[in-house]
Amino acid sequence: MAATASSTAGAPIMTKAAVAFEPKAPLEICDVEVAAPKAGEVRVKVMYTGVCHTDAYTLGGLDSEGLFPCVLGHEGGCVVESVGEGVTSVAVGDHVIPLYIPECRDCKFCSSGKTNLCSKIRATQGSGVMPDGTSRLTAVKADGSRVPLYHFMGVSSFCGYAVMPEISVAKVSASAPLDKVCLLGCGITTGYGAVKNTAKVEAGSNVAVFGCGAVGLAAIMAAKEVGAAKIIAVDINPGKEAVCREFGATDFVNPKALPEGKTAGSTIIEMTDGGADYTFECVGHPALMREALECCHKGWGVSTIIGVAAAGQEISTRPFQLVTGREWKGSAFGGVKGRTQLPGMVEDYMAGRIKVDEFVTGKFPLSGINDAFTEMHEGRAIRSVVALHE
Repeated sequence: MAATASSTAGAPIMTKAAVAFEPKAPLEICDVEVAAPKAGEVRVKVMYTGVCHTDAYTLGGLDSEGLFPCVLGHEGGCVVESVGEGVTSVAVGDHVIPLYIPECRDCKFCSSGKTNLCSKIRATQGSGVMPDGTSRLTAVKADGSRVPLYHFMGVSSFCGYAVMPEISVAKVSASAPLDKVCLLGCGITTGYGAVKNTAKVEAGSNVAVFGCGAVGLAAIMAAKEVGAAKIIAVDINPGKEAVCREFGATDFVNPKALPEGKTAGSTIIEMTDGGADYTFECVGHPALMREALECCHKGWGVSTIIGVAAAGQEISTRPFQLVTGREWKGSAFGGVKGRTQLPGMVEDYMAGRIKVDEFVTGKFPLSGINDAFTEMHEGRAIRSVVALHE
């Protein structure tokens, strides 16, 4: 698509959005006015969005940074509608994936070479506003009243249009289907990258993955890709065994189906002659995080926490677990630098090197977004995709 001026550039746009007016309540479809982007900002047309457990986590009131009313959503497949002053890395018509972890390329974190975390806009993003401290989203109710809305994770992809900083969008191939690659904005990249970038799993390793939703399945997929010898999927939903094996699991452990006295951790230790080389916790339960660590092999086992626990929760283990060589790590967005590395993941998908289509288990219109949440809560979905303009 040619980089020509948008007919709506510089003016507010009215669109539909799924708004979270309060926690623990269904999302409401309403009119939202999306302001024009300011300097250093980009306004995008959100074509598709995934529905992630993180959205449900915040909607459920478990997020310490959860602010209401807001527009949730952070797995977007978008097209640039207009750009603010000074934006040079993307242009009108470019296909982009929003990034909840930006990449400014000049802060202490970006310059360290040690992390994908970026501090440039962390304070304002965590406060639900743009870098200038204001919102670009306003709900317009039927009676004409206007309600300012908070942004979510710097993205807010449950809205037909969204505004975000230039450093928070990754330009991707225009030939990539946005209803699929939107999922690379969080879940798939998070699990896949945790295996390859954070833990750096080697060929021949024994791996255990706790929780086999989209993140866990992506971890399984990556473990298979690097040549892990044994890949143990752990989930309390027996219906997930087949899909886990499809993605590369060699074994499946359902903690609820084990004999009395057995746990997933003790079973993994038996299956791996002393413990897994690498484990991944993809649920966000502190007790499970401990179990994942303690079923690692003494001397070298590495356990990576990916799941996000509820606000205020803490993890614990006996110090001896770490003294004897086990290592606890954490991973956000799979250690992936979004603007630099995510386009390459899209290319890998286009070349058939990583699965993406297989994660999509349902597609909904915006009006059906609450049904997509129900599918997720009931364990029937890996990932549902919502079409915002169909």
